[in-house]
Amino acid sequence: MTIRPSAAIRQNYNEIADMCRKTSAPVFLTKNGEGDLVVMDIDTYNRREAMLKLREELLAVEEGRMHGSRGYSVDEVASMMREAIKEASGHGDTK
Repeated sequence: MTIRPSAAIRQNYNEIADMCRKTSAPVFLTKNGEGDLVVMDIDTYNRREAMLKLREELLAVEEGRMHGSRGYSVDEVASMMREAIKEASGHGDTK
């Protein structure tokens, strides 16, 4: 974990940006000795956001399952995917 004073972002922006990109780890900035901000490169941020979104979706599905929502078998999902591919490629019914 890298911790720097908030003034470091003004004085060493390129160094901090390079560190974030190379390590994919956030840099924690302090103000008056207290935690203030977290800085990370955009790719790491986007991966983190995608992961959080997926976790939320999985949690919602699991909660639904626990409350009796019907799921699909592997064969049903495979069949739905084949149909979607057919339709997308123009080989399915176009109603």
